Amino acid sequence: MHPSSHRPHPSQVRRRSAPLLLLPLFSLAISGCSIKGMAVNSVADALSGAGGNGGSNVYLTDDDPILVGQALPFSLKLMETILQETPEHEDLLVATAAGFTSYAEMWVLRPSRYQEETDVHAARAQRMRAKALFLRARGYAGRALEVKYPGIEPRLLMTPDSAVVELTADDLPAMYWFAAAHGRAITSDLSDAELMVKGNTVLALLERAIELDETWNRGAFHELFMALPKQLGGSPEKAEEHYQRAMELNGGSSVGPMVSLAESVYLKRQDRANFTRILNEVLAFDLDEHPENRLANTLAQEHAAWLLSRIDELFWMDSE
Repeated sequence: MHPSSHRPHPSQVRRRSAPLLLLPLFSLAISGCSIKGMAVNSVADALSGAGGNGGSNVYLTDDDPILVGQALPFSLKLMETILQETPEHEDLLVATAAGFTSYAEMWVLRPSRYQEETDVHAARAQRMRAKALFLRARGYAGRALEVKYPGIEPRLLMTPDSAVVELTADDLPAMYWFAAAHGRAITSDLSDAELMVKGNTVLALLERAIELDETWNRGAFHELFMALPKQLGGSPEKAEEHYQRAMELNGGSSVGPMVSLAESVYLKRQDRANFTRILNEVLAFDLDEHPENRLANTLAQEHAAWLLSRIDELFWMDSE
């Protein structure tokens, strides 16, 4: 019997760890022949975290971002390989979208910012690579939605306000990663006019998601809302509002929203005192207090330290 006969029903969608979902790495010897002989759906379930195996905790609790960043590419290519055999495995499609978005954000786009001062051309090349990875991630999230709603991906990009009405709370994982990947692809290359005109998709998805369940994954959509630039409907005022709710919902277990507040509000307002204060609070956060978020918080602390190291370049006005 072909393994695809065991595909799970599309409604079997599980909540993802967000905003930073990192995926389990399995030591598997893969070849075209051996894959066809495997229980492919069992492997797909394991890679996507379906069945509650908790494999993603191997990444989420890690304290070595370099190790994780080096491991992720193999894991992602493995997932793409399995998807060739189970192209409608909804959980795995969402997990693959999450993995590519996370990898592009943390290990491609963010390092490009650090590189801008020393090699502007190499930094731009990295941003373009990040953009391509974000678009690949968006494609996987779109495919996950297409399993239940054929034709919805182009409608999300062309007529998002009407398309999002069809989506339900079961679709929140795919909605999150579609919005995150699409938004970051746009901000990676603000000169791409064709992509920019589809920016309303991000706002439509976030507003619909918050309407469906604002508490999903401890306020992940509120945190995503904070990072929206003005081109996509964001503002310092909205960022402050969503910051308060994000911190309430995550119970103080994640310092990511604090770094976002520093960049999206205090930096834009040239409020050096509050910028410095909140980033120092991030650096003082005890990573062992919430080990389930150790990797995300470690990355947030690294970014906070980098921002503080450039404070004299970032602020040209004194705080009032």
